[in-house]
Amino acid sequence: MNNRISFILNRLSERLWIKPLVISILSVAASFLAKFIDEIAFLHIFPEITPDSLETLLGIIAASMLGIAVFAVGAMVSAYSSASSAATPRSLPLVISDDVSQNALSSFIGAFIYSVVSLIALMNGFYGTTGRFLLFLITIIVFCIVIINFLRWIDRIARLGRLSSTIEKVETATRDALRNSKAILPLESKPEPNHPDGRPVFSPEIGYVQRIDIPELQSAAVRFDLQINVQALPGTFLSPDQPLALVSYPKHTSKKDIDSGMIVNSFTIGRDRIYDEDPRFGFLTLSEIGSRALSPAVNDPGTAIYIIDAYVRLFTNWSKAENDQQSEKLAYDRVVIPDIPLDELFDDAFNTIARDGAGIIEVALRLQKAFKSLSSLSNERLAEVSIDHARLAFRYAEEALSLPEEIKQLREIYNQ
Repeated sequence: MNNRISFILNRLSERLWIKPLVISILSVAASFLAKFIDEIAFLHIFPEITPDSLETLLGIIAASMLGIAVFAVGAMVSAYSSASSAATPRSLPLVISDDVSQNALSSFIGAFIYSVVSLIALMNGFYGTTGRFLLFLITIIVFCIVIINFLRWIDRIARLGRLSSTIEKVETATRDALRNSKAILPLESKPEPNHPDGRPVFSPEIGYVQRIDIPELQSAAVRFDLQINVQALPGTFLSPDQPLALVSYPKHTSKKDIDSGMIVNSFTIGRDRIYDEDPRFGFLTLSEIGSRALSPAVNDPGTAIYIIDAYVRLFTNWSKAENDQQSEKLAYDRVVIPDIPLDELFDDAFNTIARDGAGIIEVALRLQKAFKSLSSLSNERLAEVSIDHARLAFRYAEEALSLPEEIKQLREIYNQ
């Protein structure tokens, strides 16, 4: 349930109109709250606030907030465009979902709507003495919220869309995706011996698997006495010949009694890949940023080195999580889920940078040092894959580097 709620909230955070709509509704409710308090007799003890002073204050807010909101939208669109061009278009959803920018825009629009509604009500004698005093307090609070959000937003918009900020967001999303995938993928499975065959279950939709509801699959398997072997992990593109899962039936169960719709509905299919449970997408996005930085038009090997460092952090955290889960019990004994192949994760992460940065000694050296660090961790699979990719990166660099001194320097690191 927590994963499902988190998935829905993440999708809503990518819609710029959600928070402004909620704040707008709350701002209108705040205007009418003052009238409600005005009806409570025992509260008629507050000092008098003249309508003229409130009109002036609300008029200033109403006149300024709309212009600031338009300015904020323009700055945000510029930042989004910068993120798409400087990094990669695949990073745009992460930049759009920035909380500080959305909160600032929502507060600007909400303050504008609040001030207009309150001003109209005030000019028509809607409030009494208590109502005007409460309206004054709410207006001061709204003004303070706007100022605080504006200052935070100015600090954030200076970095929003910058390459370093985008890389940090993608790295964070990839780390969360690795953690989420470990949370849903069991370490081992025990297939039922009385389920000898498997029938493929296909989806009527064509697109990417965005999420798998493992508890729902377990529930369907228990209900119909099945063994479900998942074939499409998050990030898999579903073509007509790609099954979602293979379903094994016991001998005494009729296939006509099985509701395959429950299995299909456990998979969320969409047109685009998302980061929530798809760490490979995060590695591919980082790889695209590194490849663009190494292109002759950009020529920024420092960004590629920065991404290699991010890879080391991500795989180190993955190794720690792998070791921590060795003692966990299998939670879903009727759902068989393949683990994400580690060599494919390394392919997604390192191959492009190893190829495009082969002729740059700084990048080649940093790659070898990264593989050395990863191979030293207490994870045999990680060490084996690191050594294989170190060999591949060295071969790329050996063919691309022209100076024997550079090749000798690289060989010394590689031999370690």
